[in-house]
Amino acid sequence: MQPRNMSMSGVVDLAAVKAAGEAKQKAEQARAESARNGGTGAAAARPVFDVDEAGFEQDVLQRSTEVPVVIDFWAEWCEPCKQLSPVLEKLAAEYAGRFVLAKIDVDTNQALFQQFGVQGIPAVFAVVAGQALPLFQGAAPESQIRQVLDQLIQAAEQRFGIVGAPIEPGAEGEAETEVPERPAGPHDSALAAAHEALDAGDLGGAVQAYRNVLSDDPANTEAKLGLAQAELLQRVQGLDPQAVRKAAADRPDDVDAQVAAADLDLVGGHVEDAFGRLVETVKRSAGDEREKARLRLLELFEVIGGDDPRVTTARGALARVLF
Repeated sequence: MQPRNMSMSGVVDLAAVKAAGEAKQKAEQARAESARNGGTGAAAARPVFDVDEAGFEQDVLQRSTEVPVVIDFWAEWCEPCKQLSPVLEKLAAEYAGRFVLAKIDVDTNQALFQQFGVQGIPAVFAVVAGQALPLFQGAAPESQIRQVLDQLIQAAEQRFGIVGAPIEPGAEGEAETEVPERPAGPHDSALAAAHEALDAGDLGGAVQAYRNVLSDDPANTEAKLGLAQAELLQRVQGLDPQAVRKAAADRPDDVDAQVAAADLDLVGGHVEDAFGRLVETVKRSAGDEREKARLRLLELFEVIGGDDPRVTTARGALARVLF
């Protein structure tokens, strides 16, 4: 079983903007269906539950269209897991429906363990609108976990329109009788047109459409993400990957060669390689050339999203070489 619409190996999903629009529609449809069924949808279910391979499709992928699903990979023999799991369960109850916690025993679910590319346990991932996101590995302190969860919930709402269905503490599993509908935003039609242009390969049209939205709403997260992705695709369109990579290997101090190779790295799903290449380029260069590499790195951060742990790590590395 291969989970659908998931980035299993850190691959950049260049259809993420289109997926965001579709996910919003799915989330609204799921909430409406839940309301018609008396509020017994996924978001109203208990906040902590066990998941196996057979139930992954329904319990995680389908549920993630209504509420962020946090996954705790654990095992009975894992001592750090015994420290982390109770904290996650406590927070799941405290957050009261803003996310749900799926617990996966790696000993009995090796296929899921391998598909997510887990390197060690405990490991915590999230799935939102069918999209997988690595959160952290190891027994993190509660304050740090809260910060990660808050960022996840914010990203789920801003990018996908997924807000969960808050429930009162102690009322877990009780039906929600009313499900508020998400009002259409002022730029939804413009964003839809931009998504369609991107999906059709009209990169110039998509770039202009996203810029139009941002001219009226500079803080629009979805438009920022879409613009960054469309511009990236424009830059790599028509490039000869073999020639670009050879130029980057032959001329390590050539900033133009390195930024072009970084673009290809990112499109190919090698996120850490792209970030690392540009951090090293910033370190080796100076003046305008250094600024060119730094700005390209910031643009690639926009493609991935500021809440991604790989971006956080790369920002720290960039700060160290700059200061």
